[in-house]
Amino acid sequence: MKRVFLLFVCCFALIATSSAQQPKKGVEKERALIFITGENVPTELRVTVDLFKESESPYFQDPRAPRFIMVDRKNRVAFGIGGYVKATTSYDFSGIIDDVDFITYDIPIPKGDLNRSQLLMDASTSRLFFKLVGQNRILKKFSAYIETDFRGNNYALRLRQAYLSFRGMTIGQTWSTFTDLAAIPPTIDFEGPSASIATRNVQFRYTLPFRNKWEFAIAIENPNYTATLNDFVQIAKQRCPDIPIYIQYEWNKGSHVRVSGILRGMRYNDLLNIKGRTAFGWGVQLSGVANMGRKFVCYYQGMYGKGISKYVNDLGGNNLDLGITDNGGCLKPIPTAGAVVGLQYNILQNLFASVNYSYLRLFDNDDILYSPSMYKQGQYLAANMFMTVANDWQFGVEYLWGARKNQDDLKSRANRVQVMAQYNF
Repeated sequence: MKRVFLLFVCCFALIATSSAQQPKKGVEKERALIFITGENVPTELRVTVDLFKESESPYFQDPRAPRFIMVDRKNRVAFGIGGYVKATTSYDFSGIIDDVDFITYDIPIPKGDLNRSQLLMDASTSRLFFKLVGQNRILKKFSAYIETDFRGNNYALRLRQAYLSFRGMTIGQTWSTFTDLAAIPPTIDFEGPSASIATRNVQFRYTLPFRNKWEFAIAIENPNYTATLNDFVQIAKQRCPDIPIYIQYEWNKGSHVRVSGILRGMRYNDLLNIKGRTAFGWGVQLSGVANMGRKFVCYYQGMYGKGISKYVNDLGGNNLDLGITDNGGCLKPIPTAGAVVGLQYNILQNLFASVNYSYLRLFDNDDILYSPSMYKQGQYLAANMFMTVANDWQFGVEYLWGARKNQDDLKSRANRVQVMAQYNF
């Protein structure tokens, strides 16, 4: 990561230096870079620096615009370093989840009498990012972004996002086009609501704003998936990308409604009949956020699809995109539905409380064989309060409740309280 940082800085310095005017003979050469910290940005640099704010993610858990910025002398390119340090302490009671994240899929069934409470502490969700923004005649407004956290093995740096953006195009790894970041309610919990569509993917996306309040986007994304397998089927090399699409209408400030869809073609090998097959998946989502006056904010998401578990918070990576059938060499997409609703109340300018509820379910399919202990349904409830102090510090407290039900209707629950301290830079 140190090499990546040095390379980023060196490249920026090279670009900025080459952009500076050559000094006249006998005249002292001007600095190629201008360093900016804090809120006091010179008027002539405001347009470039404001590009950081314009391209800021609407997701509550994503970092904000960086504090430390370098701008080239011609005011065409700016480079920022930012992130946050976040520490949480959690206590589980009346049922535990063996993870620092509150994932309802991982609630053990049966609950067990020996492990009913635990204390957890974590700082691995702290973030660090590097971002370069600028504008010119050819690319218009452009940016390059790299973001990491410390969720790798033994708390090593893990790549979260790395992408380029220009002229409405986004190329690289970032949040899926099927994800509506602004519609995800705020939580301390890193996982968030169980039924949220929230995953990052390598992609090529095109976004088109039109008629002032409308926005359209389409993308091709990395098509990997997971499935429940037997001795007669195996996952094959993929040929077709996932294709998400959305159209969004925005009103007022920060309010919008979005309709999203996705198509998937998942290749697998039928070893029984020695044949390659494709299972087609699809999904639809209605999502949005509504600012109701100055005090209340409403978040909502509702989705249904087949073979889209990869994109769902609690289901991704758990072999639930495709399921085996009574025809040994055949896989079929698993039907999934979920909903999230949240309400935020702004008590003061720097203090708010929120509550959200999520419901997620796998539906029966006559052809798919579900084992009795397989996941069937999950519920998630979060109630929290956040306070911002001196702009950069944020403190929070949260209660979490979760429930899981299996295909045989056995169920279990878990409870958690946690506190958070976060410093943004």
